[in-house]
Order: sequence, then structure tokens, then C-alpha cells
Amino acid sequence: MASLSPSLKEPRTGFGGNGGTHDRIPGGGGGGGGRGDHEHDYGERLKRYRLAVAIALAAIYMLFFAFTAPFVLRQLVGHFDQHVNGYVRDWQAITLPFGVLLFNTGLLVLSSLTLEKARRVAFQEAAVAVAAAIPGVKAADGSRVPWLGMTILLGFGFLGGQLAAWRELMAHGIYMSTVKSSSFFYVITGLHGAHLIGGLLALIYAAVAVRRTHGYDRKRVTLDVTSWYWHSMTVLWIYVLVLLAVVR
Repeated sequence: MASLSPSLKEPRTGFGGNGGTHDRIPGGGGGGGGRGDHEHDYGERLKRYRLAVAIALAAIYMLFFAFTAPFVLRQLVGHFDQHVNGYVRDWQAITLPFGVLLFNTGLLVLSSLTLEKARRVAFQEAAVAVAAAIPGVKAADGSRVPWLGMTILLGFGFLGGQLAAWRELMAHGIYMSTVKSSSFFYVITGLHGAHLIGGLLALIYAAVAVRRTHGYDRKRVTLDVTSWYWHSMTVLWIYVLVLLAVVR
């Protein structure tokens, strides 16, 4: 028997009416005529899901920009005081646990790398499955690295690190209502953490879909759109970290 190693590139998807490839796996799906991944055009479904995620991400980014603008202006300009009939700058800087925050950033960046690896492996496995269906060809067996599971663990590690940063501030007597800069820190990091929890739920769903779904198209679509969201949360956190370094 010949052996085939999963070194194929991501298969191309066809859009429009040019008769694009459909990633159909011989013998796959739920039998002849059953509903499954192979009844739908993979490229069109991927395009629709990517568009939906892009719209959601645009709304999330606009929310963060709209939220941070007043705090930046408050720090740079101050607030209007009727007693002096002018703007007064009363912004008080706080000492942030940047050591913990940088460590958390490393965890999140690493999780993006492991998720991208999981996405690429899913595309390779789909390509190998097509070739392995040919008589006389057998896919090479080998141990699999749980890239997606590692991503989920790193995501939870990031959230735990954020809680540790909060506890460190509270240990120094800095709470949300202490000063304006502390309220900015708690709210902006909490808002990002809430959106990251949504990404973790999507990753857990992706892990279940990858394990239980027989259609390779659905696996790739799930991992692809989830990785889009997760990578965007990583970029958004870097934006938040820069803001924290400036507006503190």
C-alpha cells in the first residue's frame, strides 16, 4: 500500500458560476441523497459565514473605539468646570500590573498561533481524505497534536491572568470607583474579556463540531470563521494594551 502524508496545500474553493470545486469526498456524507455538507457549495457557505463574522467584528471594534474616545479626551483635555469657567485636568494616573498584562498578551498571541495551526491541519486532513478514498492509497497514521484544545486552554489562561491583574490592583486599594483611570482599566479589560468568553464558547463548539461532524466542509467552515473572530480579539487586545499604556 502506498502511503500519503498530509502535506497538501489548502484546496481552492470556487465562487460564482464557474463550476468551482466542491470538496466532495467519495463515500462521505449521510448516503445518497441525504442532507449534508456535500449538498451545499462549500465556497459560498464559507463566504456567507465570513461576511457575517466581519459585520459582527466591525460592530465590536466600533463599540471599543466609541467607548475609549471619551476617556482619551478626558485625560488629554479634562472636564469643564463651571466654577472656573474652563477645562480642568484632574486625571490621576495609576500603576498598572504591566508584567501580568504582558504575560497575558503572550498567552493570547500563542493561542492565535495554535488556532491557526488547527485550521491548517483541518484543511490538510480534508485534502488527504479525498486522496485516501482512492483504492490502493492509505493515509499515513500518526499522532495528532491537539492544537484546538491547546488554544482553549490558553484562552482560559488569559482570562485567569486578567483576573490576577484585577486582584493585584485591588490588593493595592485600587477599585473601579477609585479614580477615572481605574474605572477605565476595569471597564475596558472587562469588556474585552466578555467578548473573549464569546470566542471561547465558539472554540468549544468548534472542538465538538470537529470531533463529531463527518463532513470535512463543516469542520473547515467552523474552524475558519472561529479563527477569524479569535485573531481579531487578539488584535483588539493589543489595541487595548496600548491604550492602557497611554490612558492610565
